Amino acid sequence: MLRGLARAAARRHGAPWARGSGGRAGVPAHVVDLRSDTVTRPGPAMRRAMAEAVVGDDDYGEDPTVRELQEKVSELLGVEQTLFVPTNTMANLISVMGHCRRRGSQLLLGQESHLHVYEQGGAAQIAGVHSHPLPDLPHGTLDLVELERVLTQGLGNPYHPVCELICLENTHSSSGGRVLPLDYLRQVHALARNYGVRVHLDGARLMNAALALRVPPARIVEHCDSVSLSFSKGLGAPVGALVGGPKDFIKEAWRLRKALGGGMHQAGVLAAAALVGLANAEEVLLQDHQNAQRFATGLRELASPICSVDPSTVETNMVVVRVVGLSPEELCQHLRAVSAEEEKQMGQVVSVLLFPWTERSVRAVWHRDVSAQDTELALRKWEFVLRQLGP
Repeated sequence: MLRGLARAAARRHGAPWARGSGGRAGVPAHVVDLRSDTVTRPGPAMRRAMAEAVVGDDDYGEDPTVRELQEKVSELLGVEQTLFVPTNTMANLISVMGHCRRRGSQLLLGQESHLHVYEQGGAAQIAGVHSHPLPDLPHGTLDLVELERVLTQGLGNPYHPVCELICLENTHSSSGGRVLPLDYLRQVHALARNYGVRVHLDGARLMNAALALRVPPARIVEHCDSVSLSFSKGLGAPVGALVGGPKDFIKEAWRLRKALGGGMHQAGVLAAAALVGLANAEEVLLQDHQNAQRFATGLRELASPICSVDPSTVETNMVVVRVVGLSPEELCQHLRAVSAEEEKQMGQVVSVLLFPWTERSVRAVWHRDVSAQDTELALRKWEFVLRQLGP
C-alpha cells in the first residue's frame, strides 16, 4: 500500500474547498468526497442528540448515555459486555494487551491489515507484542494452511515467540471492503482454539459486513473472543468506538483504557452521537453499498482503457479502480480539478476527491454524505475526465 502517495497528495492539494464553493476556475464546484467514510459530518439529529445528552462521569461508570450505548451494543453483538473508547485504534490495542499478557507474545495478522499498517505498530511500541504478518489473499482472508504452520512454530520451541492471538479485519479495508465469509471465521476460530490461541476481530466496519452477509452482527462475532466496532466511519459519528467481549476481559479493558489515556468523563455527549448512528445504520449503509455498486457498474459501462473495475468485488461501500496509462496520483488530480470547459459540456462542475490507493489503483469510499445524486455526478465527472485523457 502506498500510504506515502496519499500523504503527498494531501500536502500538495491542501484542504478541500467546501461543498458549493468556488473552484480553481472561478466557477461553483460541487464536491463529492470519496476519500474515506471518516469524512462524514454530524447531521441535525445527531447534533441535537449530542446537545441534549444526559451525562455523568464515565470514568466512574456513571454516564447514563454511555451505559445505554454499551448495553445496546452488547446485545447487538452478542457479547457479555462492551466498553466505550475514543477510537477503534485504541479498541484494537486494548484487545491486544488484554489477550497477550506475556511480554514478547506473538500476534498473527494480515500484512495489509489496518492494525498492522495504520496503527503505528502500537502492539510492539506499547504492548511489547511481536506481530507476525501473513500474506493477505485477494478476499482479505489468510491462508489457513500457512496460518496453522506459523501457529505451531512456537510450540515447545524456545527459539520462537509463543502465539497468543490472531487478529482478523472485517470488512477488510485494504482489499476494498471485502467481507470475511462466516465459514472462514468459523475455521479460524476452531484452529485457534485447537492451539490455545484467541481471536480478535477488528470490526471497524462490522455493520457493513453484517449487512452484506444479511446476518445479525452477533453471527459474525460468535466466532471471535473479542471485537472492536467504530462509530466514526459508516455510522457517521464524529468520534468513538467500542471493545466487546467477556466480563473479565472488559474488566481488564477498563484498566487498560485508563492506562492509555482513554478514560473519559462526560462522554455521553459522544455516546449520543453513536446511538443516532446506530439507529438508522441499516438504511444508511444499504444506500452506501448500493451507491458503490451503481458507481462500479457505471464505470465498467464506460469501457475506458484507462480505468477498470470488477463490480463483483464490490461487496460493501468501497470501490477499487485499476488505472492504466497514467499514475493514480495524476488521475486524482484530474478528478479534483474543475474547468470552464467542464461547465460548458456538463452544465455543472464537479470536484471528486479521492487518494491514490496503490501504484496502479485508486479507491473510492461511499458514506452517508454521498447521495445517489452525488454518485451520478461522480460518474459524469469520471466520464468527462476519461474523455479528455483518452484517445
